[in-house]
Amino acid sequence: METIFNTARLREIVAEWRRDGERVAFVPTMGNLHEGHIALLARAHEVADRTVVSIFVNPIQFGRGEDYGTYPSTLEADQEKLSRRGLDVLFVPNLGELYPAGTEEDTRVSVPRLSRILCGKFRPDHFSGVATVVTKLFFSVQPDYALFGEKDLQQLMVIRCMVDDLCIPIEIIGQPIVREPDGLAMSSRNSYLSATERAVAPVIYQNLQAAARELTGGNADFRQVEGLCLERLQSVGLKPEYFSIRRTSDLVEAELGERELSILTAVWIGNARLIDNVQVKLDDGG
Repeated sequence: METIFNTARLREIVAEWRRDGERVAFVPTMGNLHEGHIALLARAHEVADRTVVSIFVNPIQFGRGEDYGTYPSTLEADQEKLSRRGLDVLFVPNLGELYPAGTEEDTRVSVPRLSRILCGKFRPDHFSGVATVVTKLFFSVQPDYALFGEKDLQQLMVIRCMVDDLCIPIEIIGQPIVREPDGLAMSSRNSYLSATERAVAPVIYQNLQAAARELTGGNADFRQVEGLCLERLQSVGLKPEYFSIRRTSDLVEAELGERELSILTAVWIGNARLIDNVQVKLDDGG
């Protein structure tokens, strides 16, 4: 595995792979890697001949008062994990190269119709920051495939929409959520949890499962289900931002008769903001 810190060297290597007719898969991350990231890399090995992972904590996707300054940096440990799993290149770009005009005056990429709802309602500039940095990374790596976890389903859909709208020739692949044995979705921010908070955190997934059971059991009052689950989360001391049943295809609020649904939530536990979701397919009589 080679660790590269500048785009010019990365493009040289990718060009060599291209000349040999090899396909390239890319996994963008912010580091502090866990088994969810490793699952993305394993899938990348399956779809392509060569693999690139990036580690970059992107300042413009963090809002005022968020954890940009304290986001965990574990580069040496991450390098060891990736090297053991056959990664070809780890790309660690620097801030000045990705944002030559500075983070206040740089060009931005926006996907308005998906960025103003759910997480975007509470983090107004977040998805523009994500779309912008992912576009920059795509142009740097120039992959055939890019892999993203389904834990952040809204982000995955923003990226897919952006790629379609801008005619970027990259196939976006979603990877199922990887969970701890008690159901908590793996996240770099889980490390923020105290022992007490960690013990309570599985209730997030438990409420998503409960909502899914209500829907598959025939309860079509989506707003009632949302309200009950919000109350359950609050009753154990958590602070949910939202708990919402949406149409999977476009994340519009689900209405009676919808069959393919996604249940999404964002919850504060102490200093950790955790997101999760489950997807539900109802039969014709559901």
